[in-house]
Amino acid sequence: MQTTLIVNPYASRVTPEAVAAVEAALEPVATLTTQRAGHATELAREVATEAVAVFSGDGGYNEVLNGLPSGIAVGLVPGGGTSVLPRALGLPRDPVAAASRIAAGRRRRIGLGRVNGRRFGFSAGVGLDAELVRRMDERGRDASGRRPGDLAFVATALRALAERRAHFEPVLELVGLGRAAFALVGNCDPYSYAGRMPLRITPDARFELGLDVTAPREVRARSLPRFGFYLVSGRGHDRARDLLRGHDLDRLELRCDEPLPLQIDGEDLGDVSEALFEAERNALDVLV
Repeated sequence: MQTTLIVNPYASRVTPEAVAAVEAALEPVATLTTQRAGHATELAREVATEAVAVFSGDGGYNEVLNGLPSGIAVGLVPGGGTSVLPRALGLPRDPVAAASRIAAGRRRRIGLGRVNGRRFGFSAGVGLDAELVRRMDERGRDASGRRPGDLAFVATALRALAERRAHFEPVLELVGLGRAAFALVGNCDPYSYAGRMPLRITPDARFELGLDVTAPREVRARSLPRFGFYLVSGRGHDRARDLLRGHDLDRLELRCDEPLPLQIDGEDLGDVSEALFEAERNALDVLV
């Protein structure tokens, strides 16, 4: 299988040695290297091979999903600090092992999500989690171009909670469901990872179904242990009166009291007053 390999050289785990090893596992392969934000989308639009592999983090995967022509299968090689999408698909965390699985050519058909027209692979959020993504971006990158890791994210989250005394009032409306403090939309389970720990925010979400949403009605300090239990265990969501939930949705409309941050697949898309989430079922062949 002739494969095009798109590489983000600034992803946390991408090195020249790792790229060479991934290329060897994927042979025959033609390698393209991104040079700036959005470049992976441009490169994906020009792919003419049967398959494309992406050695990057979640931001690079998202760019490729938004540029890939129909009918081309995609393989996701873990190159970021978290690399949620390939892990959620069951691929090994080791890049060479993942590339070897991709080269075997086994395909799985999955759905994707869209928000305001832009595709996402595993999750999107309005409010708190998007604010955390923005704060992490503001921390910048180190001298090698790498982003801060999971410990920095935890510290950022704790700081955001402390600034508001862990109190989040309802600030948005999920049309047909009710008012909430923030909204978390998942295309799969887990929603994300903290190190090796899966975060089970939308535990019933599956790549083969529509979208799921979990949205706390309100957050107070005394409710944090309960929300933490939901997050780590993936249990209790269905009985929780303090959560708004939707499962296997084709469409979800959200309206904010004032502009709020929006993130998809860990990428900041700026502030929005409204967001339209749509399920794109059976959208893509992934190599697993």
